[in-house]
Amino acid sequence: MRLFTSLLLVVLGLSSPAFSAGFDGASASLLWAIPFAGILLSIAIFPLVAVNIWHHHFGKITALWCLGFMIPFLFTFGFTELSHVVAHALLLEYVPFMVLIFALFTVSGGIYLEGSLKGTPKLNAMILLIGTFLASFMGTTGAAMLLIRPLLRANENRKNRVHIVIFFIFLVANIGGSLTPLGDPPLFLGFLKGVDFFWTMKHMFMPLIITTVIVLAIFFVIDSYYYKKEGNVAVATETKVPFSIQGKFNFLFLGGIIVGVLISGFWKSGVEFTILGTPIELQNIVRDIILLAMAFISLKVTSKEIHRKNEFGWDPVLEVAKLFAGIFITIAPVLAILKAGADGSMSGIVNMVHDTNGTPIDSMYFWMTGALSAFLDNAPTYLVFFNLASGDAQHLMTDLSPTLLAISMGSVFMGAVTYIGNAPNFMVKSIATQAGVNMPTFFGYMKWSVLVLIPVYILLTVIFFI
Repeated sequence: MRLFTSLLLVVLGLSSPAFSAGFDGASASLLWAIPFAGILLSIAIFPLVAVNIWHHHFGKITALWCLGFMIPFLFTFGFTELSHVVAHALLLEYVPFMVLIFALFTVSGGIYLEGSLKGTPKLNAMILLIGTFLASFMGTTGAAMLLIRPLLRANENRKNRVHIVIFFIFLVANIGGSLTPLGDPPLFLGFLKGVDFFWTMKHMFMPLIITTVIVLAIFFVIDSYYYKKEGNVAVATETKVPFSIQGKFNFLFLGGIIVGVLISGFWKSGVEFTILGTPIELQNIVRDIILLAMAFISLKVTSKEIHRKNEFGWDPVLEVAKLFAGIFITIAPVLAILKAGADGSMSGIVNMVHDTNGTPIDSMYFWMTGALSAFLDNAPTYLVFFNLASGDAQHLMTDLSPTLLAISMGSVFMGAVTYIGNAPNFMVKSIATQAGVNMPTFFGYMKWSVLVLIPVYILLTVIFFI
């Protein structure tokens, strides 16, 4: 075992004195990124080639990749250093991230939209527009889970429904979450790093409006064509049911979540607690307590009937919790290497997004952040490029404001390019499949996203970064 460990450390390039005083991103081998890449590739490939294995064992697979990072790190730097790295990743980033996801998912699951709706192009476009707006304030996950089932019920007699779900993923599950840190996990991680709540709203407003108008117009043209081709479509349900919202009190809890997030952004208590070398500020503890309180009160007062109608369950949250625990832990060495900039093993990426003077190339930040967000996951990708650009929120919001905009737009907008770009994408696909919609394969979906979204993103590049 000792021989194996020694050989492993030599291969990783860890035996040099440069590592004696802690993890040095400038001297670290790129092989440290293998566990992180392994988790993301597992997320991308297993659901396509071994869906049953992934469904039953994704937690174990993620844990194995975590051990692939933690065991070599333990033998190299010791238990204290490892505990500090893991505590930093979990306490400062993973726990707040999961608390927000849990709260939004729980509260939105207590709201049920009922009524006899006819899936006309106008109604479908209206639902997409409403969902796009709601996504910024109740999260892409919350808005998607709230509206996907009413949309499917309204269109259950339609012959052509695939495009409706695909555009729903584009707008509600991704693009719509761009106005606030509540909308999409990448922006919330930026908020945790110090990006002002209203900076996001101010700078992402015009990109959101332009993108939404274009994509929604394309949808309306396509849906009108199919609707006309199909002829008059009957109302989905035999007995007409008036439109109503059940569980409306949960909107109060959504307001409580917004207040909790705002408190942590504007209140600087000056009080912090140190756990395993990680400082935890009082205002962040208060925020998480408020969010958890909103979720648990919602669970207590929401009727079981509403949860039954919404097919509410914990599997989606548990999957995200297991996967992102591994992602946030294994991304630590990647961030350290990127922070080393041109002196680190990822200097090639640094050179691609910076000119010879070290000035950020905003168009490259947009496309590089977007490309990795599409095929890996947009939350950790945002962190990678946030740290690569500067890592200092104040500097990014002022002197490098276009760069921060490029990172934000790339991570949020291009999460729509593939099924794996954002957590709600697969959740929506799964619900649609259960409802009888013959959803396309991974690459079948990409045919739609490339044809519809890539030209829009090229236009955004010209408008905002050239």
